Amino acid sequence: MKRKYAFLIFGIALSTCSARTVTDELGRVVMVPEHPHRIICLLPSVVDDVFALGAGADVVAVTDFTKYPAEAKTRPSVGLPLSPSMEIILTLHPDLVLGTGDLNTSETIGELEKLGIAVFLVAPHGVEGIYHSIASLGRALNRDESARELIGRLREREAAIRRRVSGKPVVSILMPVWCDPIVTIGKHAFITELIDIAGGRSVTRDLAQEWPQVSLEAVLAWAPEGLLLVKGSKMPVEQIRERPGWTSLPAIKNNRIYYVDDRIEIPSPVAFDALEELARQLHP
Repeated sequence: MKRKYAFLIFGIALSTCSARTVTDELGRVVMVPEHPHRIICLLPSVVDDVFALGAGADVVAVTDFTKYPAEAKTRPSVGLPLSPSMEIILTLHPDLVLGTGDLNTSETIGELEKLGIAVFLVAPHGVEGIYHSIASLGRALNRDESARELIGRLREREAAIRRRVSGKPVVSILMPVWCDPIVTIGKHAFITELIDIAGGRSVTRDLAQEWPQVSLEAVLAWAPEGLLLVKGSKMPVEQIRERPGWTSLPAIKNNRIYYVDDRIEIPSPVAFDALEELARQLHP
């Protein structure tokens, strides 16, 4: 193993002869290759960002749970985002590893850096955070122009949705992530912001926690007009209807159930697909 590590570090040293320094979103100064060509992405949202920037051909591996874009699923996985396999990473000889400061552990990052592997981290929070991370990755990948163009397209999609729902009745929404206990989205979950843009209003938007636990009494007091559920989740509406108290909600009485797929949970360009789908449902 030591010989393998030494070989990897020697190869990285050669590949970084033409390198530059960039600052990631955690304020870390990172030396990256001038043109990275062996990229490993440690989070599905980062995978989607990189492919959207036109650098998908340079991605040699992703992590488990990667679904978007479909092409990315053909790449080998290095394991879970929280605990990727260092052994697999080493065999792929990456010249740049991309991850997030929220989900990739400091132990993983530290071990990679000890081996001389460049690690660049983003930390997207909210829709503006998605734009910011795309710009940051554009700098890391030397694709600034692609990043500007992508951000421009996404901002126009956001603006078009805002224009379309402007002046229309705002639908109060509850998004139950789980029912026992009741877990939902709070102020700092970017899904809350997506609901606002789509012409809705999360009834839990003022709760400080990102994923707060709430009581049934609070849900009944909020009396949401609609429920937002993720397609294919383990909590179908049939199960919700069977729970005591829920049938008295206006959303259940009027059968105003809105469905989006799991793209709404990914802070990357695919979230805008889910956003457009949600806006069409709230305001056909």
